[in-house]
Amino acid sequence: MALTVGDTVPSFSIPVQQGIAALPAGETLDITTAYPGKWKVLFYWPKDFTFVCPTEIIGYGDLKGDFEDRDAVLIGASTDTDFVHFAWRKSDERLAAADFPWLADNSKQLADALGIIVAEAGVALRATFIIDPDNVIQHVTINGLNVGRNPAETLRILDALQTDELCPCNWSEGQDVLKPAA
Repeated sequence: MALTVGDTVPSFSIPVQQGIAALPAGETLDITTAYPGKWKVLFYWPKDFTFVCPTEIIGYGDLKGDFEDRDAVLIGASTDTDFVHFAWRKSDERLAAADFPWLADNSKQLADALGIIVAEAGVALRATFIIDPDNVIQHVTINGLNVGRNPAETLRILDALQTDELCPCNWSEGQDVLKPAA
């Protein structure tokens, strides 16, 4: 069973890879403690060196500044190793430019806890979690292996969550929120 809205993200120290300046050297990241006071957008992809996954990573990378403007950090993840992440980034300048941490959850520790592993394939589903500064999940979307996500929609949902108001269908930042009559 997948964790859902209202659940607290479990604390795990997961190997992480970021950038292409140096080979991975055993760095880890616990998303519950690494970014105090920040919103977190954690998105899993099935595996590196595939076809749909880079389109999503590049799409999120293109919006990194927009997420930062909203006091949110992007955290990518798959069940590959930190060395596979490093090699993939080195092989594609667009992926190298996606400058945010990539969790290397090859033990599937966090993915299992989140409930997003496809047992037959041994990989994570395309899962996106918007996590508030208190490490409580506020939004979850889970796609099958073949369908990519829309990072701009994730940003729109983050905007709506941060209003702490009632936001109607297709609401976008700057539009009126709902004000029910008393």
